[in-house]
Amino acid sequence: MAGTNLIEPKATDELFLYRLSRLRAAGGRRVIRLSEGEFGITRREWGLLGLLARDDGILSSQLAERAHLDRARTSRAVSGLVAKGLVRRTVRTGDRRAVALHLTEQGQAVNAALLPRVAAINRELLSVLSASELDLLDDLLLRLQAQADAMTPDADGPKADRRRGRRARRA
Repeated sequence: MAGTNLIEPKATDELFLYRLSRLRAAGGRRVIRLSEGEFGITRREWGLLGLLARDDGILSSQLAERAHLDRARTSRAVSGLVAKGLVRRTVRTGDRRAVALHLTEQGQAVNAALLPRVAAINRELLSVLSASELDLLDDLLLRLQAQADAMTPDADGPKADRRRGRRARRA
């Protein structure tokens, strides 16, 4: 795809976000097979497990924000992790609505076993880049993330209702 114009793409497969999605899909296949096949958790569940390993005791709403997921998806994934015995919920003293999330010993063990193996997949993917290219890529990703975070999500119209295959009606 040499010569692709990222600013003014002429086809879907030239769109930057489409290309990132394809990269994630291709690179993530091994992660999915590993997490689901050997550990019985989805990629989303593993992502949340990893975030909890760094920030044990955070609220579900904070976890959703850090994972860039809506609260409903986060809640479903957390419920799956609780059912699998990897996460436990504790009600915070003084506010019964605030529920802190903690990894169980089993959750810590799964994360400790899975992280190095996913890190090896990550290293293999990035092995085609030099150290200076990796530094540049890291800087570019930070800048693109900041730009994406600054963009208004509701600027382009109503949110789609994916359950019904059409746009949601605003009340």
